[in-house]
Amino acid sequence: MQSHDSGGRLYIVGTGPGDLLQMTPRALKALGEADCVIGNGFYLDLVEPMLAGKEVVRSSMGKEVDRASRALDLARDRVVAMVSGGDAGVYGMASIVLEVAERSGSTVAVEVVPGITAAVSAAARLGSPLSGDYVTMSLSDLLTPWEEIERRLDLAFRMRVPVVLYNPRSRGRPHNLDAAVAIARRHLPETTPVGVIKNAYRKGEERLITALGEFDDHFAFVDMHSIVFIGGEETRIWRDEHGARGIITPRGYHRKYVY
Repeated sequence: MQSHDSGGRLYIVGTGPGDLLQMTPRALKALGEADCVIGNGFYLDLVEPMLAGKEVVRSSMGKEVDRASRALDLARDRVVAMVSGGDAGVYGMASIVLEVAERSGSTVAVEVVPGITAAVSAAARLGSPLSGDYVTMSLSDLLTPWEEIERRLDLAFRMRVPVVLYNPRSRGRPHNLDAAVAIARRHLPETTPVGVIKNAYRKGEERLITALGEFDDHFAFVDMHSIVFIGGEETRIWRDEHGARGIITPRGYHRKYVY
């Protein structure tokens, strides 16, 4: 990170799913140290108990470059925390802040504070769908051409490992999920487990478990607050002793040990 001589500092804080109990002690400490907290309004609201007595700068979606520049300016002579949902380095704000700092020649000290990314928090609500290798993909084509996303999806599903879809469906992109599922069906059987977690660890959390061949009937359930899991060749649905369903991708212990 950049050296500094101004006494200022910028923390880029991954807030995980937004529940304070799911944030790391380091993230909570960084927020506590900050004089000013900046971020998208949605994520600021999730950490509202940590904002008392601080200057709060709200920014809207689509203003990420402006937000990064403003945060670096504010941090020249004070301690600033920028909040980023999940992990700031996974589809979050860390890269753009570091790019802007590099291009502007900023000498502000920057620390990226990790958080629990959505794939991990939502996976815990399903059981253990990501026990081995897996792929994460974003279906947002705001920064990546859709043709490139389709190419990457095809390669990912060819590997027959679980694929986690971020930003799966929005009002502006209602058909990207349909296209992704169509690509999955080229390489995976209709019985492949599919799981969706909406608002993981937040108010209004919902869960859906279905199969790839039946997923079309549930597209309306999916929105931008959802994470979609499409299983791999060994992924299966399991039930506990109470009959509750979940998703597991065995890591391979059954091939090595008798249990």
